[in-house]
Amino acid sequence: MASIIFSAKDIFEQEFGREVRGYSKAEVDEFLDDVIKDYETYAALVKSLRQEVADLKEELSNKPQASSTQQSSIEVTSSTPMTNFDILKRLNRLEKEVFGKQIVDNSEL
Repeated sequence: MASIIFSAKDIFEQEFGREVRGYSKAEVDEFLDDVIKDYETYAALVKSLRQEVADLKEELSNKPQASSTQQSSIEVTSSTPMTNFDILKRLNRLEKEVFGKQIVDNSEL
């Protein structure tokens, strides 16, 4: 990755040689002022994005990894279309896990 050569301060403090026939100093100064503003905006954006990346990496490293059965079920569901019957089966398994014995007792009545 290329490194940044100039800072906003470097651009602001840059002096140019003067010649008889040159560019309008006012126009150059105005343009460089706009460049400095953009440069500062980009620098702030890069800094915030780097911080966000660091935060997300830290969050990811602190998260427990999903078990292999959870990962395989996620992969299966994302690659195959779900039907109503599949949804009902998954809901039934989920209810058994959550409510456990309560469902079995109610079904015997």
